[in-house]
Amino acid sequence: QQKGAHEIILSHFVHHRADILIGTQMIAKGLDLPLVTFVGAVLADVGLQLPDYRAGERGFQLLSQVVGRAGRSPLGGRAVIQTFNPDHYAIQLAALHDYDGFYDQELAYRRQIHYPPFARLVRLEYRHVNPEQAAVEANNLAARLSGWLQQGEFSATDTIGPLPCFYDRVNGEYRWQIILRGPNPAAVLRGRSLENWRIEVDPASLL
Repeated sequence: QQKGAHEIILSHFVHHRADILIGTQMIAKGLDLPLVTFVGAVLADVGLQLPDYRAGERGFQLLSQVVGRAGRSPLGGRAVIQTFNPDHYAIQLAALHDYDGFYDQELAYRRQIHYPPFARLVRLEYRHVNPEQAAVEANNLAARLSGWLQQGEFSATDTIGPLPCFYDRVNGEYRWQIILRGPNPAAVLRGRSLENWRIEVDPASLL
């Protein structure tokens, strides 16, 4: 609620003035907390359902950090992961701290769906206060992109969308996106006029 609140809370926890800490982001910061002997991850699969090819990677990373907070001292420890999808590879391998196994599984998945590192992405996003206008502009650009792909030597590049973004409205504006996927998708846009479009090469997120 106020500046410095996180530091005060963590100070109480580290100095044993509080014995229970609730909040995934608080406990996943990589802190060395030797007195922590039990960690619970509630709804561990929520982030795995997001429509982003990095969802498994982020889920594995977060769970590995959270679970790793328990048992970092001679006191030992235990971690419990609560999930509706216990067979998901990210959850299974995070529970085992199997980084190599996750790397192999994730690479096989990325290769199958032709996502980085086996292709590169460009994300184009359009925002407008009018939802119909946003949809029209997105569909218009999709038609233009189709023509550009046919005109150039871009047979290995394809488009995903247009579709509303997962978070479809931000600050009163409706968001639509198109993803270009291929060996060099940025080349498709070179010299093109894309007024009012936000362009990300190798985007960190597709949400």
